[in-house]
Amino acid sequence: MKIGVTGGIGSGKTSVCRVFNVLGIPVFSSDAVARRIMDSDDEIIEKVKTIAGKDVYFSGTLDRAKLAGIIFNNASLLEEINKIVHPVVFEQFNIWVNSVSAPYSIMEAAILIESGASKLVDRIVTVIAPVEERIDRVVRRNNLTREQVIDRIRNQMEDEEKIRLSDYVIYNSENEMIIPAILKIHEEILSLTNINY
Repeated sequence: MKIGVTGGIGSGKTSVCRVFNVLGIPVFSSDAVARRIMDSDDEIIEKVKTIAGKDVYFSGTLDRAKLAGIIFNNASLLEEINKIVHPVVFEQFNIWVNSVSAPYSIMEAAILIESGASKLVDRIVTVIAPVEERIDRVVRRNNLTREQVIDRIRNQMEDEEKIRLSDYVIYNSENEMIIPAILKIHEEILSLTNINY
């Protein structure tokens, strides 16, 4: 089985995936693969330069802050970048998923549903957290301004819509315990796969 784990920026989906990983479940990080592709795939690099301008690779590597400044304020450019990166990420996931051995595997993706990656998985887990906590986490973690974080949140699907399309929801607020919720989902998925793990 393939499980998609998603959640808005700062929701804590990476922390949730770390727990699944400790349980022996392999995790494919779509965001990390997308970053690698945009740094190393010459064809993708050229396409990004065409869309966002050569300046985004001025130093020889992708200036993520500059690219974010361009695409998070321009929905059509964001969509164009996603259209060239997502198919390559999906292809990498399909190769990866056939190489791992476990009762189920996880695709972690911030925009799992928006990108169409949800079609590649059997179940969806959405991680949600209060917006103010998310903003605070990302400001501290990524050295971004509050406004930059809000720009990114605006470009992601609303939590309510994600919840509606999900099979499981994990509440990752400071006063919520995520491990029992993860264990419950883990046990349920194992029972669906009929594997004792």
